[in-house]
Amino acid sequence: MILDPVQKTRRRVVGGTAGVAGAVAVLLALTGCTGGGTSTADSTPRNGGTLVYASGDAEPTCLDPHVGGNYPQALLSSQYIEELTALDDGKPVPALAKSWTTSDDGRTLTFRLRDDVSFTDGTPFDAAAVVANIEHVQDPATASSTGYLALQSITKATATDDHTVTLALSRPDSALLESFSQPWVGMESPKALQRSQEVNCESPVGTGPFEVTAWKHGDRVTLRKNAEYTPLGAKAGSAAEPRLSGITWRFLPDSTSRYAALQSGQVDVIDNAQPDQLKAASAKGSIRDLDAPRPGASNRLELNSGHGVFRDEAVRKAFIAGAEVDPGIRSLFLGTAKRSYSVLSSVEPYGSSDKSLFRYSPSTAKRLLDQAGWKVGSDGVRTKDGQQLTVTFPVSTNQSVPAERSLFQQIQASEKAVGFKVVLEELDLSSWYAALAANQYDVVSAPYTKVGADVLRILYDSASITPAPSGYFANLAQLDDPQLDRLLQQAARTADTSERGRLYDQAQQIILASGTVLPLYDQQNHFLIRSSVHGVQTTAVSTPWFGAAWIDR
Repeated sequence: MILDPVQKTRRRVVGGTAGVAGAVAVLLALTGCTGGGTSTADSTPRNGGTLVYASGDAEPTCLDPHVGGNYPQALLSSQYIEELTALDDGKPVPALAKSWTTSDDGRTLTFRLRDDVSFTDGTPFDAAAVVANIEHVQDPATASSTGYLALQSITKATATDDHTVTLALSRPDSALLESFSQPWVGMESPKALQRSQEVNCESPVGTGPFEVTAWKHGDRVTLRKNAEYTPLGAKAGSAAEPRLSGITWRFLPDSTSRYAALQSGQVDVIDNAQPDQLKAASAKGSIRDLDAPRPGASNRLELNSGHGVFRDEAVRKAFIAGAEVDPGIRSLFLGTAKRSYSVLSSVEPYGSSDKSLFRYSPSTAKRLLDQAGWKVGSDGVRTKDGQQLTVTFPVSTNQSVPAERSLFQQIQASEKAVGFKVVLEELDLSSWYAALAANQYDVVSAPYTKVGADVLRILYDSASITPAPSGYFANLAQLDDPQLDRLLQQAARTADTSERGRLYDQAQQIILASGTVLPLYDQQNHFLIRSSVHGVQTTAVSTPWFGAAWIDR
């Protein structure tokens, strides 16, 4: 199969609210409208000015998204690192790669690369650079997790000539082109990668519209425009890019302070907006809401079937039946989140759901626990063989907004009513990762962003119980089902879309029925943007991109 289309826009400006899977892949422009409605052309694009972004997400420990690979890194690195592919209506299209060929047996993928792009340190983007990046992601010393798992099928990358890269694969990988649209496998200067990891973490070098100039830890990262930027395609509305002189990326963990700074004009864009702020912003003409659900998995609770009381399927299903979720979503999220019954995000076209498996039923929970031999103690907590029915639930304060943490507390209360003792442990991101790596959890809310339904293989194939070089293992439910493994691996090898859909549907039936997951809602991904900011677009992983943005002030 050969793909050599007319060069398409890396990020397409769309003048309406996108409600299909393609919305997460290509882009939603925010001009003079509220919530991503119809675009207006009232503002003439202007050059200059520094955009101030305030993040409530965790400050990255490394600005190189190859290292580890979490969403805070994606938010930042989308401004200075670019990828081999992009997505258009969910389909891979050229970016730094201008075309590709897949062999008949699906085990060889060959990229033809652009020959007019350089990194911001002057190093040419070429085949040797792509090889160096793939090897960097796959090197255990890099301690990659998201990127490492996305590129597992690649056994060798070879620079066939200056602008051709051939990838040998261990198996056909129907998701690999999608995976290459993600910043966790984005392209960095091979010259910069030769530096120590400590140095590269401070100032990674990409081909994007901005470059890192300084990082004041605990405060901000400063970016300046790449004056030599080569736009990837004829972007709609683009004149001279980037228009901004730079970006100041501040870290403001307190949600109230962050929103106040936005209202006062001290900052132009904030993330991790709270439900009450989203409702308030909808009534203001000066602030707009970009609702950009992340691709991949839904926000869900994972029940650790390989540890503690949840090794018993009956106990897992009792916990699910005893979890009262809906009232909390309604009252705490104020209509900004919708209940999900799927392990996949609503933007993923292969998603399946089954509401019947997640009905709140305290009587069912009590019956299952009675049958499993757990007796109610004097304090209401059930016991068996001298052991209390205790469930440890570590929560990342960086990834869970206050409304979500309140929801977890409500679930904790409903579980207490049927005999569970749920211990909520609020941890910073590093401590949270450490608890997971040490298998010190029974329940966890673990958002995972990856383009496409192949995220199911990463999250639920038994091979993913083995940690990546970073120490993180993605199968936090520790689901170990040979039939499920076969379905997920077969789907990963299958190019036919209808057959993939059938396989993913069967796989999701097994996952949903296993009692190891409790879906909640899409991963919340709201950005509030002042109306003076225009031309904001989103990437394949739903991060905002400011390469074509301008400020009207």
